[in-house]
Amino acid sequence: MLTYYYIKSLHLIFVITWFAGLFYIPRLFIYQIEANERPTNEREILLPQLQLMTRRLWFIITWPSAVLATIFAIWLLCMSPEYLHAPWMHVKLGFVVLLYGYHFKCHQILRKQERGIFKWTSNQMRLWNEGSTLILFSVVFLVILKNAFNWLYGVLGIFTLAIMLMLGIKLYKNLREKRGE
Repeated sequence: MLTYYYIKSLHLIFVITWFAGLFYIPRLFIYQIEANERPTNEREILLPQLQLMTRRLWFIITWPSAVLATIFAIWLLCMSPEYLHAPWMHVKLGFVVLLYGYHFKCHQILRKQERGIFKWTSNQMRLWNEGSTLILFSVVFLVILKNAFNWLYGVLGIFTLAIMLMLGIKLYKNLREKRGE
């Protein structure tokens, strides 16, 4: 039983570091988007440094954390296969699939920005940044409550959180525009 808790602890540690990477990588994307809009001399200094930071975060922290979190999750499920019969686990695994979709899209954005292709505005990227937050909230509540959600409250709660995040981003944008940033 002690081994189970060690594996669970490692799973949680790597989930946390994975999310840390997923929270920060869109910020670095935003900085690159904004640096790309600067005069040439500033852009030539800022972009290489931001791209180096992005690559290091992505390939040294985020990707390894995603892989290790998954390995330890599979190990836990092998140790306690009864969880695979729990409805809340099916929902959680659905959110994990969404999280990997988010992860792969971030990877795609990284590759495009490395090639100098900036298709997103900084405001669009700020909204994108909230995707991992919504998934995190959903998974944490699901795992702690251990039920497949009271769907009415769960869905309303997630939508309320999403609306609050979007309003916060809009407010932040308005404040930045007033300050001339």
